[in-house]
Amino acid sequence: MPSWSRVATRSRVPLGFVFAAAYFWFARPTWTSLGAGFAVETVGVIVRALASGHIRKNAALATTGPYAYTRNPLYLGSIIIAIGFIIAARNVWIGVAALAMFAFIYLPVIAAEEKYLRLAFPGYVRYASEVPRFLPRLTPYRAGALADDGTSQFSSALYLRHREYNAALGSILMLGALLLKMLVKH
Repeated sequence: MPSWSRVATRSRVPLGFVFAAAYFWFARPTWTSLGAGFAVETVGVIVRALASGHIRKNAALATTGPYAYTRNPLYLGSIIIAIGFIIAARNVWIGVAALAMFAFIYLPVIAAEEKYLRLAFPGYVRYASEVPRFLPRLTPYRAGALADDGTSQFSSALYLRHREYNAALGSILMLGALLLKMLVKH
């Protein structure tokens, strides 16, 4: 029988699409909530974009850029995006559902990823002891001056390889759908 973290890993994308459909159905946006939600979502998209340009998945331990402040900037960016969408939706039950998804799907996935990182990268234990899981440090992790491969700069090639532009595209499409929903109701 597979572990919950394995089930969560496999089900997070399909559940995300189901959640998006339910979200759209139950969302009750206003101009104000849409504007505020968009502002918050934009911050999350930027955090994810910056993080994706610093991570060399399965090749090197990411400790530069946003990873010098938090171990999970991609998830932090996703949380910020989700908060923006919750604000835009103006429905407390969407917030409750998002919190449940995070607790039951994303926390086990993060735990599994951390287990893998401890085994794959000897420096991870020290890094994890000094860099918080979500809420960023105020100062960068000193050992994060250079990544394991000797680089420290944002890489647009990595950003494109990881297809992180999909987060921005998805946010824009959902905001557009919410705007259309708002306009059609009036």
